Amino acid sequence: MARSASASFSHRFPVPVHSLSAAVRAELDIKKSRFIAVVAPVPDRDAAMRLIAALREEHRTATHVCWALMAGGQSGMSDDGEPSGTAGRPMLEVLRHHDLDGVLAAVVRYYGGIKLGAGGLVRAYTDAVAAALKQAQLIKHIAMSRLSVRLEYADEARVRRWIEQQGYTLLNADHEDGVHMTVQLPAPDAESARGVLRDLTQGRARVDAST
Repeated sequence: MARSASASFSHRFPVPVHSLSAAVRAELDIKKSRFIAVVAPVPDRDAAMRLIAALREEHRTATHVCWALMAGGQSGMSDDGEPSGTAGRPMLEVLRHHDLDGVLAAVVRYYGGIKLGAGGLVRAYTDAVAAALKQAQLIKHIAMSRLSVRLEYADEARVRRWIEQQGYTLLNADHEDGVHMTVQLPAPDAESARGVLRDLTQGRARVDAST
């Protein structure tokens, strides 16, 4: 079973405007090779790598598991042993063509014994991802940010109520040497949220972008 440890990541791509509501699969048979495409919404590279690992586990005898990821500065691709430029790049171009972000495209290939050639591979991987996207529901993509908020204990309940009222997500809260919260919220709200948190705590909150 061919595997390649190499994968490239780039910061060159513009921020697109759509994501997917749910994961979708499609399957194509081309000259006895079986291509199973999966397109799925993912929040970041780590989530994408977990999904790829799950696909490798599910398809242990597959020849290749190629992928392309559109996730802002974490975008990337892998040919996973296919000739360079015949799998990851074409798949990434399909995602870009659909103005997608926060989306992983992965294609599992079971080799059928007939070589497709470089052009045939490009078409096969392109067509597999396109077939999956035809079944997918596009939704508006909202870029998310995380804020690291340090509070005094007396301010915690007030800030928690505000997070809940705004519909933001409290990812974690540590209680050592005060309260340290990590809050996920739409990126356009981040700057105004900083001001609100300072007002709620009479300037005591320390707010930074979370890594």
